[in-house]
Amino acid sequence: MLPSDAIRLREIVGLSFSKLMGFFAVHSLLSEDGQVLVSETQGLVVGFAKLIDFKVAGSKFGCILWIVVHPDFRRRGVASALTNAGMKCLKRNGAKAVFASTQRRNIRAQNVLQQAGFRKIGFVALWHIFKGRIFSFYSDIWLAPGEIVLMHD
Repeated sequence: MLPSDAIRLREIVGLSFSKLMGFFAVHSLLSEDGQVLVSETQGLVVGFAKLIDFKVAGSKFGCILWIVVHPDFRRRGVASALTNAGMKCLKRNGAKAVFASTQRRNIRAQNVLQQAGFRKIGFVALWHIFKGRIFSFYSDIWLAPGEIVLMHD
C-alpha cells in the first residue's frame, strides 16, 4: 500500500461495509501494525488485505484481518489472489499458522477462505492451541460478535 492509495481504499471500505464495520476496517487499515497488500487492475486499486502477525505463548501466528474488494471487481478472483498472497507472505515471515475470521452469514468469504485451504475452527480447538491465552488471541485478531474463525496450518 502506498500513502496515495488511502483515499481509494477508504472508498472501497465505504462501499463494502456498514458504517460501524467500516470504521474498524479503516482504523485497522491505517494502523502502523502489520501490512496492507493491494490488488490493482490496470493501475487502479481494486482490493486489499490487511495482514498482522502476533505471538502467543512464544509461537508466531499470522492473521488476515480484512479482505475487501470493490463491488465492481468481485467474483473475478481478486479475493482469492489476496488471500493466497497474504497467507504466503505471513508464512514466509515465520507464522506457524494463519487465521482469518468472517461473519457467520458471509458464505462467499467462507468459500474463498476454504478454497485457499482454511478450515473452520471452534472454541475448543482454539483452546487446545492457545490455552488460557485464547482471549488474547481473540483480541489480537479483532474478533467481532457473529464471526467464525478459520485457520490454515
